[in-house]
Amino acid sequence: MRGLVNAVNGTTAAGIALALLSGARLRRGRDGILIAEGYRRRFPPATCFTVGSVVVTRRSAAWLLHPDRSELFAHESRHADQYARLGPVFWPAYWAACGWSWALTGSYGARNTFERRAGLAPGGYRELPLRPRLRALLATAPKSRTGGSPAPR
Repeated sequence: MRGLVNAVNGTTAAGIALALLSGARLRRGRDGILIAEGYRRRFPPATCFTVGSVVVTRRSAAWLLHPDRSELFAHESRHADQYARLGPVFWPAYWAACGWSWALTGSYGARNTFERRAGLAPGGYRELPLRPRLRALLATAPKSRTGGSPAPR
């Protein structure tokens, strides 16, 4: 179903176009995923990324489909699910989530809701604390009181 939805919403067509324009070769993957192997552009710097139901990788399809990388493939497959839910709205939403994560941690992925829902570690991301100044600011912010009667004097 995901493959059909991503075909209809145009995101898989965008992934195929990106693959062909970048010189990558398309291969069939698993679960309705296409793999564009041999991506050579500098951006994004990731080993793999997903556009619609197309996982674009600098490596080969065989490398990505190897059992040792089943968690990475599952991570990218979850991004294809996200495209099925959001369609082209995924792009600005994802970039906004990257900005949010960068502002909080200095990493595009650590606090990015899309990466977190796809699985941080399998996607090559790690949990990171808030930036030191942000942590300090939050530590000095007044604590709000919830419910109950006013504080005694």
